[in-house]
Amino acid sequence: MQFLQFTAESSSNGIRERDFTVGGVPGVLWSPAADAADRAPLVLMAHGGGNHKKHPAMSGRARLLVAGCGFHVAVLDAPGHGDRPRTAHDESEIAALFAARAAGEPEGPIVVRYNDHLAELAVPEYRALLDALQELPEIGADGPVGFWGINMGTAIGIPFVAVEPRISAAVFGQHWPDVLAEKAKQITIPIEFDLQWDDEHISREEGLALFDAFASKEKSLHVNSGKHKELPRFEADSAVRFFARHFGRAVTSLV
Repeated sequence: MQFLQFTAESSSNGIRERDFTVGGVPGVLWSPAADAADRAPLVLMAHGGGNHKKHPAMSGRARLLVAGCGFHVAVLDAPGHGDRPRTAHDESEIAALFAARAAGEPEGPIVVRYNDHLAELAVPEYRALLDALQELPEIGADGPVGFWGINMGTAIGIPFVAVEPRISAAVFGQHWPDVLAEKAKQITIPIEFDLQWDDEHISREEGLALFDAFASKEKSLHVNSGKHKELPRFEADSAVRFFARHFGRAVTSLV
């Protein structure tokens, strides 16, 4: 088993932030600052493409989950992202993506291919992270665990959740069905799924096809007008309420 090694710690506004490595992979764990007598649920998150573990989207969602529900939240830097070095393969795929973008060509085939490669590396890393986090007394091995990942976070999250029985609820969205649809068919836990109706990269038909692929009896589709990067802020609030509902926690604040 890989063990967590904490490398830095700070607290602000009731939230404790701890940087760590697990098997050499850097990550961050957010928790309630005050020591709680009872264990709290854990939500694992994965960031979007080109971002990192402390991107404002990650820290903002973590703040909602920790301050609003008392949850623990952890994120890893994806391979080739954040504090992790890029490989020659990373550089080649990124160059291909930028070239397609400059030429006005579809980005989807490149993103799907590259994200699938990253997921192959990241899934075992997230499983090792979960093993290590459940050794912490404030989390434990018997509490509920969720997963939240949009865009590239979905590309990593769907294959992770498909093979990880410890995840009991998940939020996904905004990705192509290629590669992921077959894995989504293995997922039966409650799902909340975000889709942008005017996404310039992912067609409505593609987004709906991925949502439809989940075998979950309980799955909710959240569709909003707007382009790929215009997912409304209130969908983060909805995701927090989704996890709170399934983990039996009250939401005390969404600020």
